[in-house]
Amino acid sequence: MKPNTKKLANIMWALANEHRLALHLGIAQNEESGFEVPACNISEIVKAFTLTASAISHHLKELTNADLIVTERRGTYLVARVNRNTLADVEQMLTLVKGG
Repeated sequence: MKPNTKKLANIMWALANEHRLALHLGIAQNEESGFEVPACNISEIVKAFTLTASAISHHLKELTNADLIVTERRGTYLVARVNRNTLADVEQMLTLVKGG
């Protein structure tokens, strides 16, 4: 199966920024198990960054546009979860590159 190179390029571009990569890793490491679909309260992750709220919002939008995270409102909170399907696509691409 031929990978969707445009989608993969968008993913790699999004993760090439150190702040977006750190946000993505933070979300992945802090997903809560209290919800039906594990998610992370964004305000908890944001506390670890020295970026402005608008910069964080921009980076979250880029991660969402690359289909790396899914965000939703739960009451007054914005929660995010890692899109596992997208990670599977990246893993498949890396396996092809590796020759496996």
